[in-house]
Amino acid sequence: MKNPFAGGGRRPLTLAVLLCAVGAGLAFVGAGRVWEHGLTHGVAAPSSFDQTGSDLVPGLTALALVALAGAGALLATRGWARRAVGALVLLVGLGLVALAFDRVFDASTAWPALTAVGGVLVVVGGLAAALAGHRWPGMGARYERSPKAAGGTTDAWNALDRGEDPTVR
Repeated sequence: MKNPFAGGGRRPLTLAVLLCAVGAGLAFVGAGRVWEHGLTHGVAAPSSFDQTGSDLVPGLTALALVALAGAGALLATRGWARRAVGALVLLVGLGLVALAFDRVFDASTAWPALTAVGGVLVVVGGLAAALAGHRWPGMGARYERSPKAAGGTTDAWNALDRGEDPTVR
C-alpha cells in the first residue's frame, strides 16, 4: 500500500490538514457533550447533574482549539517550520488522546471515545507533517510580497513621510 503522505504534491498537505481539522472538530464537539450523569443526595431532595468532557477534563477544549490552529499553521508554513508545527500538532493530539482515553471506560456515553478518535486523527496529521512536511509545497506565490510591490509601497509611505502626495505625479 502506498503512503498517502509521501511525495511533494498538494495531496499529502491537504490530507494532513483535513485530518487535523476534522480531528480537532471531533475532539471539540466530544469535549462539549455530557460524559457523565449523576445524582446528588442533598439535605432537601436529591438532584441530578450533568458533566461535560470540558467540566471533567478542562484542557480538552483548549487542546482541540490548538489543534485547529495547528491545521491552519500547516497551510501557512513550509520547510522545516512546517515540520516543527507538525511536531507540535502531534503532541497536542497525543494530549487529546491521553486526556480523553482516561475517561473512555468510565463514561456512560461514547463522547470520550469520539474525542479520543479526534485526537488520533490529529496525531496522524501531525506525524505526517513532522516527517514529510518539508517536502510539501508552500502557499502559492500570490500570497507572498514581491520585492517590486514592497518597494512601491515603501516608496509611497516614504513620500507621505516627506509631506508629498504620492498619488500626484
